[in-house]
Amino acid sequence: MPSKISGLPTSEPLAPPKGSNTGGVAADRTPTDSPAASSTAQTGDHVTLTTSARSLQKLSDAIAQTPVVNAAKVSSIKEAVNSGSYSIDASRIAGKMLQAERGLK
Repeated sequence: MPSKISGLPTSEPLAPPKGSNTGGVAADRTPTDSPAASSTAQTGDHVTLTTSARSLQKLSDAIAQTPVVNAAKVSSIKEAVNSGSYSIDASRIAGKMLQAERGLK
């Protein structure tokens, strides 16, 4: 089962191949330039991801699709503010601010 790894550009390699003396610059070669290149192309690479890695990928995809803002909650607060029924409890806000301040220490 192929899995994607997001966040990495695919246009250029992350590191030069071992034994490469190009200084990080990829040389333009065709697969027929060397016999080793043609045999490597025929064998192919195989990557196996663990169950944990697959689970993390699924979680990452789910988080990426989740909206940052709870639109229903924002809408209900807007309606309450516009109708004048939204009340602010100053002592509750102050208590939460003090609780957050204590958590920083």
